[in-house]
Amino acid sequence: MALSAAPGCRAGERGPRWRRPWKLLALGLLSASSVLAAAPGAEAMSREEKRRLGNQVLEMFDHAYSNYMEHAYPADELMPLTCRGRVRGQEPSRGDVDDALGKFSLTLIDTLDTLVVLNKTKEFEEAVKKVIKDVNLDNDIVVSVFETNIRVLGGLLGGHSVAIMLKEKGEYMQWYNGELLHMAKELGYKLLPAFNTTSGLPYPRVNLKFGVRHPEARTGTETDTCTACAGTLILEFAALSRFTGTSIFEEYARKALDFIWEKRQRSSNLVGVTINIHTGDWVRKDSGVGAGIDSYYEYLLKAYVLLGDDSFLERFNTHYDAIMRYISQPPLLLDVHIHKPMLNARTWMDSLLAFFPGLQVLKGDIRPAIETHEMLYQVIKKHNFLPEAFTTDFRVHWAQHPLRPEFAESTYFLYKATGDPYYLEVGKTLIENLNKYARVPCGFAAMKDVRTGSHEDRMDSFFLAEMFKYLYLLFADKEDMIFDIEDYIFTTEAHLLPLWLSTTNQTISKKNTSTEYTELDDSNFDWTCPNTQILFPNDPMFAQSIREPLKNVVDKSCPRGISRAEESLGSGPKPPLRARDFMASNPEHLEILKKMGVSLIHLKDGRVQLVQHAVQAASSLDAEDGLRFMQEMIELSSQQQKEQQLPPRAVQIVSHPFFGRVVLTAGPAQFGMDLSKHKAGTRGFVATIKPYNGCSEITNPEAVKEKIALMQRGQCMFAEKARNIQKAGAIGGIVIDDNEGSSSDTAPLFQMAGDGKNTDDITIPMLFLFNKEGNIILDAIREYEAVEVLLSDKAKDRDLEMENMDQKSSESDAHKPNSEEAPSDSQDAGAVGEEPEGGGESSAVGDPDPLSAASTASASVSMAQEDPHTSGSAEASAPEPACTPGDSQPQEQNTQTEATSKAHWDSKVQPMESILADWNEDIEAFEMMEKDEL
Repeated sequence: MALSAAPGCRAGERGPRWRRPWKLLALGLLSASSVLAAAPGAEAMSREEKRRLGNQVLEMFDHAYSNYMEHAYPADELMPLTCRGRVRGQEPSRGDVDDALGKFSLTLIDTLDTLVVLNKTKEFEEAVKKVIKDVNLDNDIVVSVFETNIRVLGGLLGGHSVAIMLKEKGEYMQWYNGELLHMAKELGYKLLPAFNTTSGLPYPRVNLKFGVRHPEARTGTETDTCTACAGTLILEFAALSRFTGTSIFEEYARKALDFIWEKRQRSSNLVGVTINIHTGDWVRKDSGVGAGIDSYYEYLLKAYVLLGDDSFLERFNTHYDAIMRYISQPPLLLDVHIHKPMLNARTWMDSLLAFFPGLQVLKGDIRPAIETHEMLYQVIKKHNFLPEAFTTDFRVHWAQHPLRPEFAESTYFLYKATGDPYYLEVGKTLIENLNKYARVPCGFAAMKDVRTGSHEDRMDSFFLAEMFKYLYLLFADKEDMIFDIEDYIFTTEAHLLPLWLSTTNQTISKKNTSTEYTELDDSNFDWTCPNTQILFPNDPMFAQSIREPLKNVVDKSCPRGISRAEESLGSGPKPPLRARDFMASNPEHLEILKKMGVSLIHLKDGRVQLVQHAVQAASSLDAEDGLRFMQEMIELSSQQQKEQQLPPRAVQIVSHPFFGRVVLTAGPAQFGMDLSKHKAGTRGFVATIKPYNGCSEITNPEAVKEKIALMQRGQCMFAEKARNIQKAGAIGGIVIDDNEGSSSDTAPLFQMAGDGKNTDDITIPMLFLFNKEGNIILDAIREYEAVEVLLSDKAKDRDLEMENMDQKSSESDAHKPNSEEAPSDSQDAGAVGEEPEGGGESSAVGDPDPLSAASTASASVSMAQEDPHTSGSAEASAPEPACTPGDSQPQEQNTQTEATSKAHWDSKVQPMESILADWNEDIEAFEMMEKDEL
């Protein structure tokens, strides 16, 4: 956020409350030259270097934005690995993550004011015209109230704010007549039905066309919402009221904040993560500053700045005192129980708390901001990015990183507050890491695992809305900007709202008379402007002296170490043995493997199986090297088999009573028909083959001919199964996993590899389904006998195609469920296994059903991820542990599935209904326990 000092208020001088002299940093008063000189070891960055880095940020933005516009627009988001747009309903569902998508060109709206900050005024003008012309907000789609507010409503308001600024300057936007504001008001009214609760807390989701309680809304049954979801509305809603003169929006947002404040735990003054929107009971009673609560605190402080209401500052200060008393354990910020705040609720932190140092800067509490930021930076230096979650001893807990901007945000605020060039170097590191590890030909791809560098086919809109904005402002001088950034406040999505709104259309009483503050001690609140000489002593060593004790905090808790195995051989400190260097014929390599607990087993067919037993390693640190080696070997085998990984495919049940509403995400094959080049796909009735494993000549060819064959995984190569069913006359094949209970909900999908021979003779399409998804088809066969499916590269539009295919039945079945399976990122298909249990055993094997078999550096060794039901060994561990073999493993938190509508089945379909109900229950439990609302 950029702020200016209150009028007439000098540093350290008490000001009248009506002037809103906040105990925040007046960032405009603090320059790099006036606050801190360059500390030793942090030499001042030259103007030329800053300009070079600023230009590099512009080039990176152009790369991301142009690829979105070229390959994705008008879709909501870009899928940078497959160079196409993500349109909800056309891609397999990712669960709650997709609630941000509303078929309203999300990324373009979210990026509008970024274009102006980056001096791209012509592009901004073109973008505004596209939004006005193309975007439809009246879609029959259920969206997140929280995400739609901060990204879309905030994006429209931020775009309007800079549009009227440019128009006033007289060169651009002269034609603009408030069109973005009209769209924002329309969207605001579409969000209001979510507030139809007795508490005033909004439902977490709303249908843009039908609201909440309408029969066709497909939402309104939820009972819980997160604190941030209900408490991060006041800036956008109040700005909408102030811009339009329509007070209802600000009134609703204030009521929600008032209710949360009233429900705080009075003895600790903390709030929980999840609250019942009807009763106000806390559903999850843990409290922190990360996911689920974060922006609630942020909006209390910023609402005071924007609206001038002292009650918001009183609430923030009360909460902040509790945070620093219970949650802050410098440099850590750990969740606690609201009723027992001295008891930690968990032993890990999530990456969303990286915003908090920036908020502390705005509060004026600089020392803990520097401490926490430095701790986070040390984690980044170890893993290149901030893992989605990490433990108190800095091991990776959840390894994903969706290119979140919160750390860049705090870096910007700390630099503006201290002027320390150290933070410019931090920003330079962020730029280098993004270009080195996340940049792909069609944009920037989220990291699926920060330890292996694997990607996810995802580029969220907030990456363009926030990341480039903060990075550019970090290196920009005042003369580089076409407007004064300090005239605006940043929302949580970094959208710009003008500070002059504080004196415009004040239809709401500033003081909330409905809330008692008698228990508050006013001496806790500093009503003076910050004295920069007190907050930031004129000492060049000030910030560095705070950072210095934390320089090695991560490595002390989680040392990198060297290969103990190699060291024990007397060869001195050497890098660990890497999978790419391994030679099965090298005796030294075999000795190293032995010390790491890795054994080689020669199979009868000439291949080699690698198995690791952690307990057999020379030491726990050698076991760590062994786990890392095993994961690298699996990753390497996947990468070497095929340079270009294939995206997930779709199995769509098109016969009665499904009509395309059930879409199952399937793993592709590296042989046979390429469904991406056959847009029509392969359609046919399914038939179970005999023998069911498909490993010998098919004995029921008359049942399989001209049909899609169903078979079980195991006992032979995938390619062998394909050849057998093709010979029997099948037009396609589906391999169903025989691992009971396996599901794409919780496991990464993979590609079926060939058998090492030429597979050009296989011409039919082959797809893979996990056990749970495969059982949906098998159960449908038991119920209806004749089941027809479509194998394709992606689901087809059921409204335009499926129902026209069978008009006789479509009208009576118009409300069947749409059960879409969540995909796992195809570029890392089959690369991530489960953490070994018990004895800590892991293996990599040339498997009868290779998931992605490929030779290693040794021509005699063929590696592939193990098929657990054929080898009897546990799969290899998850990617490279940050510390010990006991590292928490990455959670596939973005592979959740949720039916988009309730099932209306007749009694004949009871088994299918039961499966889908159990499915959704499992998903909800998984989201609560594992995803933990991240």
